[in-house]
Amino acid sequence: MKILYYGGQRSGKSRLAEEEAESIKKDKTPVYIATYDNTYDDKEMQERIKYHQIRRGERFKTVCEPFRLSSVIKEGGVYLIDCLGMWLLNAMERKLSDKEILKEIEEVLKIDADIVFVLNEVGSGISPAERYSRRYIDLSGLTGQMVAKEADRVYHVVLGIKKRLK
Repeated sequence: MKILYYGGQRSGKSRLAEEEAESIKKDKTPVYIATYDNTYDDKEMQERIKYHQIRRGERFKTVCEPFRLSSVIKEGGVYLIDCLGMWLLNAMERKLSDKEILKEIEEVLKIDADIVFVLNEVGSGISPAERYSRRYIDLSGLTGQMVAKEADRVYHVVLGIKKRLK
């Protein structure tokens, strides 16, 4: 099963996605794939990560993988990827081509595992003048479309409320 939680920052996506992963875990411990690349040395982000870790507690096994998502997902497991937007930024920073980035998403979607994806909503405003930002927004939209197409369920999250789109 593939499930996508999509919404703005601080909308409640991660909390709802965690609940979803726990509800489908059966007798397995869900694996939380944390995509933040800690080399950025961002203190505010460290606080956000700490908050997420405390909220999850021991209910998840956490694996940090900022680049090769498909390398840590095994068939039959239950996974929560939080978040695809951060993973996308990491891939762009590593100078991966658009084709390489989208290929990795294809590979993840092919794996026979229960995966809950989290993706930030971007691109609802004007197109930025700066090329890097436009590329990020475009790739985020394409990634979201790919995941949504293959997902069994898609939720849009606003103000902690999820609305099922698919």
